[in-house]
Amino acid sequence: MKVGLELGAFDWTGGPVTIGDTVAQIARTADDAGYSLISVGDHIWQGPNAGGELNSMLECFTTLATIAAHTTQCRVAPVVAGVHFRHPSVLAKSVTTLDVLSGGRATLGLGVGWNPEETTGAGIAFPSVAERFEMLEETLQILHQYWAGERGDEQPFEGKHYQLGRALSVPQALTEPHPPILLGGGGTKTLTLVAKYGDACNLYPSPEMPAQLQKLRELCESVGRDYNAIEKTVVVPVDVGADGEGVDDLVTELRRVAGEGIDTAIGIVSSPEPLRQVEIIGEKVLPAVADA
Repeated sequence: MKVGLELGAFDWTGGPVTIGDTVAQIARTADDAGYSLISVGDHIWQGPNAGGELNSMLECFTTLATIAAHTTQCRVAPVVAGVHFRHPSVLAKSVTTLDVLSGGRATLGLGVGWNPEETTGAGIAFPSVAERFEMLEETLQILHQYWAGERGDEQPFEGKHYQLGRALSVPQALTEPHPPILLGGGGTKTLTLVAKYGDACNLYPSPEMPAQLQKLRELCESVGRDYNAIEKTVVVPVDVGADGEGVDDLVTELRRVAGEGIDTAIGIVSSPEPLRQVEIIGEKVLPAVADA
């Protein structure tokens, strides 16, 4: 099993003046330890699971660029970007830029979003979930156009929500055939899009997860995709304690989800002392689940 990392909160010891240094230290430490991925959530306000909107939240792609500058091995990704926050052309350019600047290490996590208070509070439209799924599929189609060939397929796109005159991407992404697309969510609509357009799915470890993976297998068969070629990921809140007292429990949980067919676990670190958590997991958890 591979293990990734998500920075889930930024109210760390030292306050905002130290955030930049802490992000850089976490990135270098995780990269050296062998984490496969470092990710950041995509929000304008901090979510209720990390203290609410009065707690610190950083913009996703700016933070990922900083992480990329302090790493050489791990992939960098939003987990997951909200489709409603950016026009697909801007999203394609942001991810392509991240891929180029990181030397071909970008992954795009993408989903329909979930926090209407955050979105409307910021003055951004938050259509119905049905419309956001339509936007998501059109965005996936547009991304594949931008990442086709040496500079995009350069063709127009006419959709219900988006219209493009020319899908041109210069420079093109370094990752071939394109930066992997990870779709967040375990419902049938999301899994259908994974089978048609995605390279990975992102789930929560729950009693429903085996059925969700079986559904994905069936959907892949129906469209002629290789189920085994799609990376299966989960997000797992982690807190192994100041002295590693929670390591055994985390190892047990990761081995359990690996046994259910998960390839990569992404640990959400929300501790006020995140670097220590990253160090302990790197030293004690990653080697213990490498063969899972």
